[in-house]
Amino acid sequence: MRHLKAGRRLKRTTEHRQAMLRNLITSLMEHERVQTTVPKAKEARKWAERIITLAKRGDLHAKRQSLQVIRTKKAFVKLFGELKERYQAREGGYTRIIPLGPRRGDGAELALLELVGRPEELPKKKKKAAG
Repeated sequence: MRHLKAGRRLKRTTEHRQAMLRNLITSLMEHERVQTTVPKAKEARKWAERIITLAKRGDLHAKRQSLQVIRTKKAFVKLFGELKERYQAREGGYTRIIPLGPRRGDGAELALLELVGRPEELPKKKKKAAG
C-alpha cells in the first residue's frame, strides 16, 4: 500500500530521480523554460516553487538549502538576483506547464515548463518597403 507516499517515482531509483530533477531545475533557472514530459514537469514544478520561495527569503540558510538543488553558479546567481526581484511581490505560482502533444518517437506527452512573467524575446517584425 502506498499510503502517505507523495510524489512520482518516474520508474527511476531515488538517486537517479533526484539527480534528474536537480538538473531539470537548474536548466529551468538558467533558461527560464524547458521542454520535458508531463509527469517530469509536474514533479519539477514542486521543486521549482520551493526553490524560488527560498530565494525570496534570501538568508544564508536559504542559500545553502538551494545549493542542494541548484548545480551551477550561473543559475544560482540568477535565482538570487534577477528571479528573486521578479517574484518578490508574488505569493506563489511561479511556473506554468503548457502541454505540447505527443513526442514523435515514443508518443510520450510533452510539456513546456516555464517561469511565469519572463520577458518575452519575440523577434521584431520587419516593415515592408513601400513600393
